[in-house]
Amino acid sequence: MAGTKEIKQRIKSVKNTKKITKAMELVAASKMKRAIAKALSGRLYANYSWDLLTSLSERLDNIEQPFFNGHPQKEGGVNKTLFVLITSNSGLCGAYNSQIIKRTISSLKEIDPENVDIITIGKKGDNAMRRIGSNVIASFLELPDNSNLSDILPISKMIIDEYKSAKYTKIYIAYTDFVSALTQKSNVKQILPIVKEDLKEVIETIGENNKEEVSTTKVPYVFEGDMETIVESLAEKLVRMQIYHMILESSASEQSARMMAMKNASEAAEEMIDDLTLVFNKARQAGITQEISEISAGMASIN
Repeated sequence: MAGTKEIKQRIKSVKNTKKITKAMELVAASKMKRAIAKALSGRLYANYSWDLLTSLSERLDNIEQPFFNGHPQKEGGVNKTLFVLITSNSGLCGAYNSQIIKRTISSLKEIDPENVDIITIGKKGDNAMRRIGSNVIASFLELPDNSNLSDILPISKMIIDEYKSAKYTKIYIAYTDFVSALTQKSNVKQILPIVKEDLKEVIETIGENNKEEVSTTKVPYVFEGDMETIVESLAEKLVRMQIYHMILESSASEQSARMMAMKNASEAAEEMIDDLTLVFNKARQAGITQEISEISAGMASIN
């Protein structure tokens, strides 16, 4: 059994660790609340965007719009895919990063890894993709925790421009949906060409998180001007909205996962302190008992 001095040092060390994990838990909880609030604040814009898309959908049959209809398949050529992976810059957030990275690797195998380019958002995903030899064409590693729409414009512009140039036939985003503080769900969704059913699901999810129903009332919009220009402009805004929303969902998931990981670490530290305190008391009692025995033995030998 270790001496009482060593046990006291270990108890002190565990208490210091607990202070750190508790502080990180509180910081993550604060960041999580802000991230959830931002994700929900985009609900109204998403709702009106869906109304516009519904009104336009009846007129898309006569319009050749790659954002909705896709690019023509290349005969005898390579149809490349762009994959965007959203992870965190730092660890200590439980299984948040490992879950979405595993989901991404599984999806890449299904798509054909040889014809996939990857854009990474976050250091953890970037390191993982480079480690397995994927073709990472761009990395965005400095996004702030409390991102604004302007912060993701370089990302969305690059994705949209690459698609408009017909370099890629499909674009997917791997991100993590925030369900609750205890649950985060990894997802891979196609954002281009726009699948209207998937877009509706994203928008309805925002409404569910906001405890409101998404409006299904059709508004009789009147469109003036070139329809192709209107459709393209709206499509770009919808794609930016989706990318921004997915980044906010991932941020909320990251902070909630980190909060729970640090909460569990703090509780484990408390249990360890209790166990070490018990060991310390036993060691001290054993030392006292040994000293009494030695004194008693000494007295007996004198007599």
